[in-house]
Parts: sequence; structure tokens; C-alpha cells
Amino acid sequence: MRNLTKKILLPALYLTCSGPLLAQYTFFTPKEAFAIEVSLPNSAEKRLPMYRNAITSLHVQGDRVLGGTTAKDGLSPYLFVASISERKVLSTKDLSETITGQKGIATGFCKGADNQLYAGTLAQVNKNQQPGHLIQVGIGNGGKIEVKDLGAPVAGEGIFALLSNREGTELYGISYPGGRFFTYNIATKKVQVYDEVAPKEKELKDAHDFAIGPEVYLCKALVQDNAGLVYGSTAGNRIFAFDPVKKSIQFLETPLPSVWGREVLGQVEAWAKAPDGRLYGGNAGDGQLFVLDPKTKKIKNLGKPMMMARLQALAFGRDGKLYGLAGGAPGYSHLFYYDENGAGFVDLGNPEFKMVAPGIEQGILWRGFQLSTLAASADGKYMVMGEDEALSQLMIFPVE
Repeated sequence: MRNLTKKILLPALYLTCSGPLLAQYTFFTPKEAFAIEVSLPNSAEKRLPMYRNAITSLHVQGDRVLGGTTAKDGLSPYLFVASISERKVLSTKDLSETITGQKGIATGFCKGADNQLYAGTLAQVNKNQQPGHLIQVGIGNGGKIEVKDLGAPVAGEGIFALLSNREGTELYGISYPGGRFFTYNIATKKVQVYDEVAPKEKELKDAHDFAIGPEVYLCKALVQDNAGLVYGSTAGNRIFAFDPVKKSIQFLETPLPSVWGREVLGQVEAWAKAPDGRLYGGNAGDGQLFVLDPKTKKIKNLGKPMMMARLQALAFGRDGKLYGLAGGAPGYSHLFYYDENGAGFVDLGNPEFKMVAPGIEQGILWRGFQLSTLAASADGKYMVMGEDEALSQLMIFPVE
């Protein structure tokens, strides 16, 4: 419970020591918001064990929330299913029961045909280095989790980003640590690898000079526009577009928005497609939101939601606002929204939702300080956030 103690005491210490910081501690407590207990060690209910429950992938499918975690070194990750209406975890599954040697599921989940979901894994770093794998995930009756191992698409590498096409017939991904773009045909299992987007010698040298690793400069998210082109970022602050029909890659002339001298930190960490087809993205290096017009291939910098790096997740709500998670360790992540036709950026602060579960029937206020994942339900009614801590919970709020 040490982590829970820190979550409660540290904000109080900061507030008593520094008056000006008071304005930074805004807590977001919308009506009908709630937290679902996913991982606390003092319960006989279905829960995830400590240090194996950092929620790094989320997907909302009807009433069900599917989550994937990242574990500490030497431990294996989990999958879990929770119910929004019942406000509880229905099932959990240790990934090592299907694939050994894996550390995390950080790609998110993308949808294929027949409601099957797909994700990619990163392997543990050790002397018996294994590659990451593609996995197919199904949710059965009662939230039962079914996992199928589809193998390693890129020899010796993990999977850092993954996307399915609109038809659910093909997957697109970025390998780790090489940063190679690949396609995977779900029916034939055929893989094609493209080296054009992988970091070149100069880009690797620049990254070395900045003392950063592949997790900082590789493309972390992909998106497909209405015409079928797939977009991602490359080391060196550029955006690429893959044409699935021509099987070719082109690079956009406009770079990612960045602060001068920090271009090496350019990395698309999240995408969200607006109803009008425009693509909104987050640059992790300086925490800037931008919009890409697929018709003109031009990028517009919209600015920073808060004065920190990272922009970890983006999703549109049914109110037309773009919600996102900005910032992160060693500071706190903040929930924000961007309203193009209204207030622009609004920093909502740290979510504080009531959590009720067996053993805590009276309810406790759970504050989300390290949130790294956000997913919207298909109708945009619910926003589901996942924590990235030793004891991580789900935090859910309805969009009015």
C-alpha cells in the first residue's frame, strides 16, 4: 500500500510547502464518474498482481473494457476485462500462459473482422532475447479472455505500434527496436517489411547525443485516413504515409512541430481522427498537439495543452471535443480537452473519481496522477483511462 500512501500524501506536502502551486492542483470530478478497482493486493476478488498491472493498452467494446498491461523487469504482463455497467473486473489472464518471455502490451488493441482484436507485445530484455509477438484476443461469455499467438512478424524484434485497416483484414506495425514498418495479412499471415522508415545512421547518432533510446524516437502510433493512407512518424521529426494499394511510402514535406534544437525528440505518440477526416496527433517531444489535413498533407501546430512534454493519448467524445492525456513522469499527467469552436485548450487537471469495491463499500476517492492510456466507447459516451503505476486502476467518466 506504499504507492497508495504516496498518492494521498505527496500532493498535500506540495500544497503546504508552496502557495503558488495550489492553482496547479485542479481535480476533475464530473458527475457519474467512477473508478474500477483493477489491482489492489488486499482483495480476494479478481485483481491484477502488483508490478504487473501498469495499464498500457485499452479498448472499449460495448459494455466491456479490454486492458493490456506492462510488467516490471522479469515479470509477465496481463490481459483483463472489466464491465462498465457492473463496475468491476470480470476476468484476468496471465500472458505467460500463451507466450513466455514478454514484458508488455503497449500497442493498444485494433479491431479485425468478426470482433477479433489484435495487439503486439514487447519482450523482456535478457540474454535469451525473444521477439515480440502478434496476438489475437477474443472476449467470450462472462468476459472470458481467449488469446491466440500469431508469432513474430519481424525476426528478433518486438512490436511498438499496431493498426488495423478499416476492413479488418490487414495490420500495420512498427518494430522495436529497429523501427521498421511492416504489414500483416490476417487471412494469409503474409508479412512484408519496409526499411524506409527505420532510423538512419545520422538519426541514430543524434539520438545517442541526446542519450535517448528507441522508446523515445520510434513511431508510437499509426492512423489511417479516409482514403486509406497510413500515417506515422520517423526519427528525425518527419511524417510518412504508406499507400496500401501501391505498397509504397512517401514522406511529407512539413515536419512535426518542435522547439528549435529538439527535433530529434519528435515522435507521434497518439492519433485521433475527427469526423471530418482530419487527423489530430500528439508530438511527445514537446507535448504539442497538431492537425494534419490528409487532402493537402499540411500540418498545423495547435500548441501545448500544458507546460510539459508528452501527449500520450487522444480520443473524441460525443460532445465533439478532443480529450487527451498530457504530461507524465517525473511530473503528473493531466487530462485536457481541445475544443476548436470553443475555449480551445482546457486543462482539467487530475481526475478524482469515487471507487467502490468489496472491502471499500463506503467508497474512496481515487486520484489519477500517472495516466497513460485513454479509450472512448464507439458512441463517444464513455472515456476510459488507465493508470501506469504499481497499483493501477481504471477511471471512467461519461461525456455529456
